[in-house]
Amino acid sequence: MEKKEIITEIEIPEGIALEIKGSMIEAKGKGGEVAKEMSNPNIKITKEGNKIILKSIKSTKRERKLINTFRAHITNMIKGAGEGYIYKLKVCSGHFPMNVSVKDKELIVKNFFGEKIPRRLKIKEGANIKVEGDIISVESANKELAGQVSADIEQLVRRTKYDTRIFQDGIWIIEKEGKEIK
Repeated sequence: MEKKEIITEIEIPEGIALEIKGSMIEAKGKGGEVAKEMSNPNIKITKEGNKIILKSIKSTKRERKLINTFRAHITNMIKGAGEGYIYKLKVCSGHFPMNVSVKDKELIVKNFFGEKIPRRLKIKEGANIKVEGDIISVESANKELAGQVSADIEQLVRRTKYDTRIFQDGIWIIEKEGKEIK
């Protein structure tokens, strides 16, 4: 089987500054800054003009998969640096009224199932949380960070010993970037 050279190009839009420093790729824009390390000895990442070029000379199945993975990560970085990512969560309390607030880089959930001690979650660096009524918005330039913080909030109020068909109290993701959950 002959191994072919694979070359993939990614267009960098106006307003996005993208730098490659060794295996670290940094994207800056009006939405924020995102940096990610991507390294593989068989894949070269270069910048020529307003394009990022991913090149693999020894192109086995593994390198083709990695090039597509790198392309997806770089595309997400460009979109995040340009616009940012927003995840929305809904506070659902049927039995006890929950009180959710943000104070000093910490999310505080009071009166979850009538608990006396509030539940707390430290907000990771690079993510912003806004609470407006019963909707919580998680914003970040990094898609992975926004998703992880949203999942951490869901896990903060998770109960395992109750029937979820009856006790639907909690904080649930209702909208992801590009997808609406029903």
